Amino acid sequence: MKVVVTRKLPDSILHQLREEHEVMMWKHENVVMPRDLLLEEVKDADALLTNLTDNINVELYEHAPNLKVVSTMAVGYDNIDIEEARKRGIKVGHTPGVLTDATADLTFALILACGRGLVGAMDVIRKDEWKSWGPFYLTGPEVSGATIGIIGMGRIGEAVAKRAAGFSMNILYHNRSRKKEAEATLGATYVSMDELLQKSDYVVLLAPSTPETNKMIGREQFDQMKKTAIFINTSRGTNVDEEALYDVLSNQQIYAAGLDVFEQEPISANHPLMSLSNVTALPHIGSAAINTRMKMAQMAADHIVEGLAGRNLSHEVKRKG
Repeated sequence: MKVVVTRKLPDSILHQLREEHEVMMWKHENVVMPRDLLLEEVKDADALLTNLTDNINVELYEHAPNLKVVSTMAVGYDNIDIEEARKRGIKVGHTPGVLTDATADLTFALILACGRGLVGAMDVIRKDEWKSWGPFYLTGPEVSGATIGIIGMGRIGEAVAKRAAGFSMNILYHNRSRKKEAEATLGATYVSMDELLQKSDYVVLLAPSTPETNKMIGREQFDQMKKTAIFINTSRGTNVDEEALYDVLSNQQIYAAGLDVFEQEPISANHPLMSLSNVTALPHIGSAAINTRMKMAQMAADHIVEGLAGRNLSHEVKRKG
């Protein structure tokens, strides 16, 4: 059977697929496979190994009458029309769990970078502006002992809470349901969204991308935050009203923001948020740890093998959201 892979992956990952099937792989790792080429290649494809940059929609399904499996090398799948796949009997796999620690590490790296102004401090040296020591020169808010508010206490949220506990942070969280184990083991406190926004020094957004969470953090939510608050988003860019975020940051209504995701990706250097010195921005690298990415790629390839053999996928998407 034919398998289309939309980004270049290591030979070790594709070895089993190539033994059993014909594999067409796009030649670039960090360049999107052209849409017209993708639509041409899926015409006779049985499986598609994709990622979050490919739009797997009705148009693609209509070009791919033989498609049986879509496997994304990501935990999120908002770029895939799940309901249409279900109607057509196409199985969809994703990679939950494996990227939890890498994303939690990156989230905490943004907390530290924003709190201690690491990027700006490095720029002082790059610009040859480090002339002397000053009592309050390049100071920033504390991390240890501060209050962190986690919105979305899933796997990654709990992993961030564990790291926060190591920094003696006061942990607040808001979730669709109580996580009593996290409360017992980490000392986390369940609060309303309003209370979390009003009391947190670091507001960390880790909610999934669903119709309900679209722009869930906007002007109303930013207005409730402390002027000294730092906002961190390592979930999905669509969960935030970027215009409102730009306004509150440019007016110094909140202290800073650390962002790994954006509403439209990739962004360019002239994106409005990039003009602000109190923004630390990263190019969606939450899971970009070597071992984690290898595990994600292997899991995505395994789903293709399972699906084409007529077996259930180890991590199959059962619903949208």
